[in-house]
Amino acid sequence: MAEESSEIQSNQEIVQAHEPNNEEINRSVSNMGDSSMKMEGTRETCRPYSRLEPQPTKGEVWVWYVYELCSYFVHTVLIPIVFSLIIGQIVNSPTEPFRGWNKSAKGLACKIDEMELYERLTHRSVSIGNSKVSPLEWTSISWGIGLILASPALRFVSTNLDHGQNQVVIAGAATAIGAFFCLPVGFFKVTWIFPLYVAPIVVAIAVSTTSHTRHHGLMIQGFTGPSLQRHQFPNRRGVSNRLSLNATGVGCLGSAVIVAFVYYMLRIQDIFTGLWVVSIFSGLIWLAGIVHVFALRPGATITSPLPKDHFLSIFKSHHGLGTLIVVGLSSFTSMCIFTGGVLFLVGELCLKPVFVLYFWLIYFIFPSVSLPMLQPVQLILKTNAVKMHLLGLILSLVTSGIEFQFRKDSWERHYILIFAALQSTSTGVMHAFARVLLMDCSPAGKEGAFATWFSWVKMAGTCLGFAVASGAAAGNVGTSFGIAFCTGAVAMVISIYGNISDVAGAVAAGLISEEGEMVSSPIANGSDHSNSINNDDDDDENAKKEAAPVGEEAA
Repeated sequence: MAEESSEIQSNQEIVQAHEPNNEEINRSVSNMGDSSMKMEGTRETCRPYSRLEPQPTKGEVWVWYVYELCSYFVHTVLIPIVFSLIIGQIVNSPTEPFRGWNKSAKGLACKIDEMELYERLTHRSVSIGNSKVSPLEWTSISWGIGLILASPALRFVSTNLDHGQNQVVIAGAATAIGAFFCLPVGFFKVTWIFPLYVAPIVVAIAVSTTSHTRHHGLMIQGFTGPSLQRHQFPNRRGVSNRLSLNATGVGCLGSAVIVAFVYYMLRIQDIFTGLWVVSIFSGLIWLAGIVHVFALRPGATITSPLPKDHFLSIFKSHHGLGTLIVVGLSSFTSMCIFTGGVLFLVGELCLKPVFVLYFWLIYFIFPSVSLPMLQPVQLILKTNAVKMHLLGLILSLVTSGIEFQFRKDSWERHYILIFAALQSTSTGVMHAFARVLLMDCSPAGKEGAFATWFSWVKMAGTCLGFAVASGAAAGNVGTSFGIAFCTGAVAMVISIYGNISDVAGAVAAGLISEEGEMVSSPIANGSDHSNSINNDDDDDENAKKEAAPVGEEAA
């Protein structure tokens, strides 16, 4: 990564917009005594300018990867798998099905312990008023409550991340609170309390993911400069793709560690206590990721009143809004396929527990190999983030379509593992390139607002996919795969005909310009005068450095 940073630094072309010169600054300071002249000086100082982000160091990049390692598993393993299993151990044992404990719905021979675990998860045994839901459904309800509670908080978070002074406090507090609520889940063996555990964790992961995604956008500005010409956009594309792909691969490794720990604890006698230990271990790993807050970038700040619609600014971006819709649909598709597939393997095919472990490990480890390999493929094919996201959707359509077609058959073991590898690559590709595409559409100074919507919509899509596959579709894998296929097809149609583009989105966001034009960031610097004044000389020197564009070599 050090070699990549030095190569980008030596080859990048920085085009800096107009900044206040020393004469303007002195004029502004000398007029502080007169009220009318003070307002004029404020207008002079607060004119739009392009703020140069410092180039990220190797340590900053690795710390950013570390947080993905310590947090990606929260919405992929901790909430949908660990908490569902813990709730399943609290409810009363289900009655024996009419076919007996040793047979599945397909008539295949099963282990009694395995079928009891499946029935505990899918049987409607949690009372809510006059109705009952299954532990899986109760988890999805708790997840949904957390998303509802996160909605008003995220507006405050987006504003303060973009134009506040407490970025470190917000990200650190969210991580610490989320990790804390992983610790006490085994103190009270009652089901009604789990929304009090799950909801704060959902809010915390939404806030911390917002900060993490915003940090990605600022690092890209540090690598490529605040403004680019259109022919230089491959520089930004290459760096952004590499960072996001590597981070996703590292995050999948963290998920693999947690699922392996879950499998081990399911084999001990006291499963409930073992799963509680998994939750505690997950919280400690998440808390270890708090080190990333010390590398957070404050970004530019302003003193002028912030627009009231700052949080809703993504709705003014055609490309950003289209990306947001596709992110929600693709997240729904991925989780619906994964949850429906796991329930099918356990409840209908009655695969041995060790084979389920193999399935989990391949699903979460394979992207760590396949995603970095996509970087040279993308370079050769010269594909953008939209096309790569479409590749992920195509893989999801292939897996869900084939699985739907052969849902009544008994699948061969090697085919299952192949599908796990394909679907895991699809999920990783869509996660990585959705983040890239959204940050390409985000104007400077609005990364937090765009990242907020990305985090919430992605979590909402994942929650709905889990709810569908584990609720009405539980025990009917055809429904899960059919709905996932249709949703993925809709996402493809929107991606193709919705006129979504990373280059056009960056142009609309003011991140790149046509040849010969200058780009000025729509940020006004007012509250951080000392920082801009002290860096004027350095910025001027950097602005004078020009080199031939790297072009596709950066990709």
